[in-house]
Amino acid sequence: MSVVLAYKNFAANRAISHIGLGVTALNTAKSLRAAGIPTDVWPIMNAAELRTRLKATPAEHVVISAPWIPTAEIAHLCSEFTNTRFAVTCHSNLGFLQADPSAMRMLREGLELRRSSWNFRMAANCERLTEWVHAAYGTPCAWIPNLYYLENEQPKRERYSGGTLRIGAFGATRVLKNLMTSAGAALRIAASRRADLEFWISAGRTEGGASVLNAVREMLNGLPHVKLVENNWQAWPQFRQTVRHMHLLMQPSYTESFNVVTADGVAEGVASVVSDAIEWAPRSWKAPVDDANAVARVGRKLLESRWAPAQGLAALKAYNKRAMQAWRDFLA
Repeated sequence: MSVVLAYKNFAANRAISHIGLGVTALNTAKSLRAAGIPTDVWPIMNAAELRTRLKATPAEHVVISAPWIPTAEIAHLCSEFTNTRFAVTCHSNLGFLQADPSAMRMLREGLELRRSSWNFRMAANCERLTEWVHAAYGTPCAWIPNLYYLENEQPKRERYSGGTLRIGAFGATRVLKNLMTSAGAALRIAASRRADLEFWISAGRTEGGASVLNAVREMLNGLPHVKLVENNWQAWPQFRQTVRHMHLLMQPSYTESFNVVTADGVAEGVASVVSDAIEWAPRSWKAPVDDANAVARVGRKLLESRWAPAQGLAALKAYNKRAMQAWRDFLA
């Protein structure tokens, strides 16, 4: 059995992209390989490149990350490579699809293609979305979850006990990431601890969130005990080092499917305040999305807890175990 994970290559000079789809593909491939399933990651520019690579290196399964290749071209690939099973995976839950109407259109086209082709399936990395698609359109949608590769145990870290407090709210600047609530909660935590605050965010990918970033600047600029750190977009290994530098992460997203940043924090021993949208995270990490006071309360508890990092690791391992079984079912 051979598996190819293909994603759109936005940076042709990189073997593995620094963007989320590339990082997710890398983690999934490493996890599947560790389980004895030969898997490769192919950054591609278009369907023509995928066709060329398949002719040179046939594969039994091709999973295309996100609906971006036109459905007609997917149909041609299915007809040409009859011994290959293709799938296109939606990488976000339903809420995020409102930012990309073409993805919703391609999802529906993919369901039609499933009905007319024996070697194509529409899929999602969010189980809630697969259940909704099946109920709404009457066509099965496979669950192909993200896998997060855990190479080592967590580094041992001491709890925050004073000094400059570093809180990170990383990811592309989108309205649905709820960055303002994260910033407000971080400010309240620092005020309650009478601590200097460094509030770290990702810079360089403002995807419809320019007004969000400006509002955060207005909230924090000029405060003598606060420094807003706009961290330039980094390759994933360097980003992991940045995450390790934090005392706390915040990801209270309105909608999610997996959230790699929270998993990065788990791997580095850093807890995250999250929303219910990140289902796999521990219950004690979750707070209401529209209440900066509640997000701050959860954040303070996580800063003070000696058990929070271990609870996050246990939750991620439990998720990985279930997700791996889903992959085995999909490939069977």
